[in-house]
Amino acid sequence: MNVKRRVVVAPLVVPVVAAIPIVASLSLPSCRTGGESPAVSRPVEPGETRLRNVRQLTFRGENAEAYFSADGTELIYQASRCLPPEGDGEALPRCDQIFRMRIDGGGRQMVSTGKGRTTCAYFLPDGSRIVYASTHLGDEDCPPVPEFRPGRYVWPIHETYDIFSARPDGNDLQRLTTAPGYDAEATVSPDGSLIVFTSVRDGDLELYTMRPDGTEQTRITHTPGYDGGAFFSPDGKRICYRASRPRPGPELDRYRELLAEGLVEPSRLEIFVADADGSNVRQVTDNGAANFCPFFHPSGEKIIYASNRLDPRKRNFDLFLIDLATGAEERVTHHEDFDGFPMFSPDGRLFVWCSNRFGAQRGDTNVFIAEWVEN
Repeated sequence: MNVKRRVVVAPLVVPVVAAIPIVASLSLPSCRTGGESPAVSRPVEPGETRLRNVRQLTFRGENAEAYFSADGTELIYQASRCLPPEGDGEALPRCDQIFRMRIDGGGRQMVSTGKGRTTCAYFLPDGSRIVYASTHLGDEDCPPVPEFRPGRYVWPIHETYDIFSARPDGNDLQRLTTAPGYDAEATVSPDGSLIVFTSVRDGDLELYTMRPDGTEQTRITHTPGYDGGAFFSPDGKRICYRASRPRPGPELDRYRELLAEGLVEPSRLEIFVADADGSNVRQVTDNGAANFCPFFHPSGEKIIYASNRLDPRKRNFDLFLIDLATGAEERVTHHEDFDGFPMFSPDGRLFVWCSNRFGAQRGDTNVFIAEWVEN
């Protein structure tokens, strides 16, 4: 979901993106579709001992939620608001669309329709199809963004989001969800048998599962509050996700009032784990901050997630690794602005995330890949 970069990370996608200074005197490749944009080596911040051989894969606009294919050779992600292209080719759209690229940053290709707003794309394990959410059936234009109100930061929950499946090149588009209201934030189990996603169809933002063809849609969470951004464990037996748990009374009333307007306040989200059917729920974090985009470590024994817990009033998000058995935590990134959307490659050797670091202009969010240093 757009949690995304401007921390507006919805889906509830994309964006948490904190501003960063304009970086001068960089020779940046074009961001046109279909173009080759060779990766550029970047230094790590002091303290980032888990990351080695960092490479920047995108260079302009807002790029977020980059997720590996099962063979580890490609990434699928969403992008928008690119500067005008250099030479021939087409600039990125002003409204998030879905792209594929190789892990060296080349072979970029838009695979969504180019209409509406899209979010949360994922490969099926066999590489035969992709899934993503889009608003294009409701309106081919970008949906409106929430009006800014001082003292309130919100994510839009667009009611026209539905989940679609397509071939990897974007053809053979098939609609998987038809329920009224928001359906998005889909990810796929390692064996390809289940999709987990977030829906408001029953009046609250809850997690559901379905088969890759859209059948057997089943609700798996049942607690008031926003449940979303779920990912499966490496063995497919568990899920991790973000959730708000407003207390009965004014907090819950406010949550429901905003939800009726198609909005969610993401300022307080905690990380949870559960069995893949929603049972045996366990809260992992309890820091009162905006914690989101959790992903399992290849061992299945730890979770990496983004959080502004070092200063919950600001948009400086870093990545933290937490041991599920002991609760011990380790800070992974140390950049002064936004780092989020972490994912390990299927073999655990590589690590991808999105960051405000090395932006060409204020507010840019880009995709970075690195070798993961274990121990």
